[in-house]
Amino acid sequence: MKALLSKAVGGPETLVLEEVPDPVAGPGQILVAVKACSINYPDVLIIEDKYQFKPPRPFAPGGEISGVVEAVGEGVTKWKPGDRVLSTTGNGGLVEKIVLGEGQAFALPPERSFEEGASLLLTYGTTIHALLDRGHLKEGETLLVLGAAGGVGMAAVELGKAFGARVVAAVSTEEKAAAAKAAGADETILYGTSPFDKEQSKALADAFKAVLGPNGADVIYDAVGGDYCEPALRSIAWEGRYLVVGFPAGIPKLPLNLTLLKSCDVCGVFWGAFTQRDPEANRANVTRLFRLWQEGKIAPRVTEVFPFERGGDAIAKMGARGAIGKLVVRIGD
Repeated sequence: MKALLSKAVGGPETLVLEEVPDPVAGPGQILVAVKACSINYPDVLIIEDKYQFKPPRPFAPGGEISGVVEAVGEGVTKWKPGDRVLSTTGNGGLVEKIVLGEGQAFALPPERSFEEGASLLLTYGTTIHALLDRGHLKEGETLLVLGAAGGVGMAAVELGKAFGARVVAAVSTEEKAAAAKAAGADETILYGTSPFDKEQSKALADAFKAVLGPNGADVIYDAVGGDYCEPALRSIAWEGRYLVVGFPAGIPKLPLNLTLLKSCDVCGVFWGAFTQRDPEANRANVTRLFRLWQEGKIAPRVTEVFPFERGGDAIAKMGARGAIGKLVVRIGD
């Protein structure tokens, strides 16, 4: 089979498409012919050895896939060859075939495409965990989403509306603002390109406050980090919850006096660890996501599909923060 491999530390240009041996399903495992693999920001980091996990090389990036079960190992009862599935993988998704544990996979509804299936679990799974388990978002509250046109950001807009919140989407361009509006955002804010000096930071904080209103944001979903963090935190509500989701703009240094003044919480969101530590709670969240998907309240927005040999280009576009919605690599027909 073919695999897009990271064999040396570096950017997407270092990835190589090579023939490797086919994997074999062992006891309790399934062999999946991968049809689609979506690209997420961890794929940018993991090939540069900047992610929390550093798999031994060579490895394939790609954290979530969809495909068709090709074979099942001894003892597997849930799946049979021909079943359509989707799953997170951590890494290893940019391959033609992959072995998964029987419990890792979820059934892909027959009316959904492989591209949609590969775009659900990581972004929406992260976000439902963030908003409900960590942020305790309630109906009628105000949610501020930073990076609202990206994969997790757009999921936050949709889920925020599904849970009855007023959603304010913060983005960098008019095109991204239109995408956030189309996903359901009530209002949008445009921010400039960091780094910011003190005056620019204050101006952005004032812009957040002007749109959010005198009470501020009850929950802030920050998938951007960097110099955007402090201005957003200055606009948080009394006893608000600040959700730390990602850092494509850099890891911020937080002035803790602001948390005292607003009596607010700063909450880390590490969905991957959550799925391992509390798999039942995660499965309940995923069940709820499938119901919302069926009801039409959420829908992965796949904006660009890349052929397998251009998988590195998809990661490069993600790294340049040029993605709107989800980028997907098509692996097989």
